[in-house]
Amino acid sequence: MSASSVSRRRVLSLWLPRLPIDRIQRFFGNVGLHKSNDPSIVVIKDNNALVIHALDEAAERLGLYIGQPLANARAMCPDLRVFDADVVADAKTLSDVADWCDRFTPLVALDPPHGLFLDITGCAHLFGGEAALLRTLVRALARQGFAVSAAIAGTSVCARTLTRQATGTIVADGEEAEAISRLPISALGAGETITTGLRRAGLKIIGDVASRTPSEITARFGARFSTLLAHALGQGDAPINPRKPLPDYIVEKRFAEPIATDTMIAMTLSRLADTLIASMEKQGKGARRLEAAFFRTDGVVRAITVETGRPVTRSAVIDRLFRERLDALADPLDPGFGFDMVRLSASRTEIVVQEQRDLDAHVHDNDELAALIDRIAARIGGKRVVVHLSQDTHIPESAVLAAPAQHHLAAAMQAEWPARAESEPPLRPLRLFDKPEPIKVPFATVPDGPPHQFTWRRALHAVVRVEGPERIAMEWWRQDGKQLTRDYFRIEDAEGLRFWIFRDGLYEGECFDHDGKPVPPSWYVHGLFA
Repeated sequence: MSASSVSRRRVLSLWLPRLPIDRIQRFFGNVGLHKSNDPSIVVIKDNNALVIHALDEAAERLGLYIGQPLANARAMCPDLRVFDADVVADAKTLSDVADWCDRFTPLVALDPPHGLFLDITGCAHLFGGEAALLRTLVRALARQGFAVSAAIAGTSVCARTLTRQATGTIVADGEEAEAISRLPISALGAGETITTGLRRAGLKIIGDVASRTPSEITARFGARFSTLLAHALGQGDAPINPRKPLPDYIVEKRFAEPIATDTMIAMTLSRLADTLIASMEKQGKGARRLEAAFFRTDGVVRAITVETGRPVTRSAVIDRLFRERLDALADPLDPGFGFDMVRLSASRTEIVVQEQRDLDAHVHDNDELAALIDRIAARIGGKRVVVHLSQDTHIPESAVLAAPAQHHLAAAMQAEWPARAESEPPLRPLRLFDKPEPIKVPFATVPDGPPHQFTWRRALHAVVRVEGPERIAMEWWRQDGKQLTRDYFRIEDAEGLRFWIFRDGLYEGECFDHDGKPVPPSWYVHGLFA
């Protein structure tokens, strides 16, 4: 393949300069409150003083500016509406916008505090070209209530620089230096200290700085700024960091007329599942993690994820899993004014291993069990469906590990457990308390004997039968010697209840106070026998 046939990277930079105030005004519109025509600002505390963090167009026309003290702003405009900054809510809004931008490319990166990068390499033609894509994106976000600035270039730094001064610009590959040469140096976003230093040196526009040798710029302003300038001029670029990893397979359906009914949503998912399975089947793969994303016309995006214990190779299984997931949603899928795009992606896939399934009954049983686990997990969550795996330790609370059944079903089937003696009661309870519960023991046979009675949960229990002790020393090589030796007893009280209790520590061997004097060890109940 020749070098000329390799498409160079194209990056769309998106900037929402009024994001904090736009978020607040959109909230008023969503809850049906009247939007005032009074100028509005958002303030934030800086050096123990409130300064303007964001402002709307009306406030800007009055001469207010970001960083201006609130007292000065009120003196200029007594009718000013003032809101407190909420950086967390702003970040959430920017993340929501990034989710919506996934409709154009899956490679979307954050450019905080109020910007995004979209890697549109090779996908602009799907929207009629770069100019049409840019117009579509800007108009859609403007309809959602955002002030938007956007530009496209071959490097992310060049595109970002253009959004600050020349919104709507599309720079052809190799023309980055010419496109930004006449822009002020503040557009680079290098920081106030470097910008002031450049101006004092008589370098007011980017072209002035670019005319100097790189070694001169590096010696005066540092290697970081020198690299930033080179990237802005199109001389190399740092890769953007997408918010989400690129899925292995993506299929999607766009609608000229938005859909809103459950029937249409189900039919769309079914058709997308057929297409997705066909694509994976060509490479002998099956899906382990699937995500359905629903893009609403008002910019809201809803994503639903399902996981499977084994690679899925049939679209009917995908239909059933998403149907279970949709039916079990605590927050139902709200179509609003409709979905104009639905996407189905497989973010994790595996090569399908062919097995002999006709004659082996165990394989069929395993398939049915795995399918049942997937359906239950789709309804209540994969972390709630667990299997227990045996661990190589004698510590009771660590002897069993609860793991998600979808990912550890095979290991659970092969796990080996201690054999139980026939006609003998179990040595340990099947289930233990999450934390051993303390009990009060007035007296016990020393040094190794059981208690004669104990109080647990305000009830007194008289001991009539005892088995033990079973001494368990803690793993000193892992615990730094802080854990005490335990003596476990199987105890039955006068009411026929059976307990598994232990003494934490040895008499006059491990239990001492701060003065080094021996103290009685503590007692705990760790579980109950059925």
